[in-house]
Amino acid sequence: MAKAIYTYYFCEKVKMIQRPRRNRKSAAIRNMVAETIVTPADLIFPLFLLQDPQAQVPVNSMPGISRKGIEPLLKEVEACMKLGVQAFDIFPVVDESLKSKDAAYSYDSSNFYLKALERVKREFPESCIMTDVAMDPYSTDGHDGIVRDGKIINDETLEVLNKMAVAQAETGADIIGPSDMMDGRVASIRQSLDQAGFTETSIMSYTAKYASAYYGPFRDALDSAPKFGDKKTYQMDPANRKEALREANLDMEEGADMLMVKPAFAYLDIISDLAAHSHLPITAYNVSGEYAMIKAANEKGWLDGDRAADEMLLSIKRAGAKVILTYFAKEFALRYHDRK
Repeated sequence: MAKAIYTYYFCEKVKMIQRPRRNRKSAAIRNMVAETIVTPADLIFPLFLLQDPQAQVPVNSMPGISRKGIEPLLKEVEACMKLGVQAFDIFPVVDESLKSKDAAYSYDSSNFYLKALERVKREFPESCIMTDVAMDPYSTDGHDGIVRDGKIINDETLEVLNKMAVAQAETGADIIGPSDMMDGRVASIRQSLDQAGFTETSIMSYTAKYASAYYGPFRDALDSAPKFGDKKTYQMDPANRKEALREANLDMEEGADMLMVKPAFAYLDIISDLAAHSHLPITAYNVSGEYAMIKAANEKGWLDGDRAADEMLLSIKRAGAKVILTYFAKEFALRYHDRK
C-alpha cells in the first residue's frame, strides 16, 4: 500500500517525463532501438572432419553435432551457406595410427584434412574457411607442442606450426587459426606465410585461450585429450584478466589480423577488455561445454534451449565480439530466417 501511495504521489506531483518503457512497448519499436543484433553473417560454424569420406558419427556430449566425412560435410556447408552462414572452422579427427610425437602428418601432402580443405574451397570458393594450427590432433602426447621429459618445448614447436600453417594456406584456406598458445607463434607463422607467398592469408590468433573446464566435449569429438598432465603451462590461468591484454599486445605486434577469446560466455569481461583495448576485430569461441550445458538443460526441460542460445550469442556480441565461433550457428540461422 505504501508503495502504491508513493507511486501515485510521485506521478501526480513530479509528472514523469522520462519513461524508458515507451521504447519497449512493441516488438516493432524494440527491434528499431535494439543496440546489439546478431545475424548469421556474424557466425563461424566449427565442423569436425572424419577421414572416411561418407561417415557421419554423432558426438554424444554435443547433441545435434556430428563428425562428418567430406561428402556429408560438403552438404552441411552448402545448407549453411543458403542460410547465410558463410564461414567454417574445420577440425580433423585423426586416427591414432597417423599420430606421432612430432605431428609430422599435420603437414604431409597425403593428409586427408588438407585434401578436404582444398575440395571445400574448390566447390565453395565464396566460403570463408578457417583452419586449426596446433599439434594436439596429430600428437601421440595429445599436447599442443613437442613434449620432452614431460615439458612442452616452445621454440621447436614453432617449426612444426610454421609447416602446418603453410600447408593449410596452400589449400586455399582464408584464415589460419593458431590455437596452440606457444609464445611467439603469431610472428613465426606470419613470417613463414609471407615467405611462402601467402601474404593475404589471415591469422585469427587464439589470443586469450584459457585452461578451461569447458573444452571437454570438444576433446571427446576429436579424441585429442592430453595423454598426461594438463595444458596449464601454456593456456592461460582463468584467474587472470590483465594478462589477456599482454597477450593481445604481443599478437598485435606480431601481425595477427583478429584476436580471439576462448571460451566466450564465461569470459565476457575479457572480450570487453580486448574490444576496448584493440583496434583489431575481436572474435570469441562459444565452446563445446557452453553449447552442451544449454542442450542438456533443454533436454531436461529446465530452460528453453533456443531462447537461451540466442541470449548467449547476443551477450557475446554485446560484450564486444565482432565474430562468434559457435556450434549453434546453423540452428540460429534457421531461427533467424524463420523470424524473417
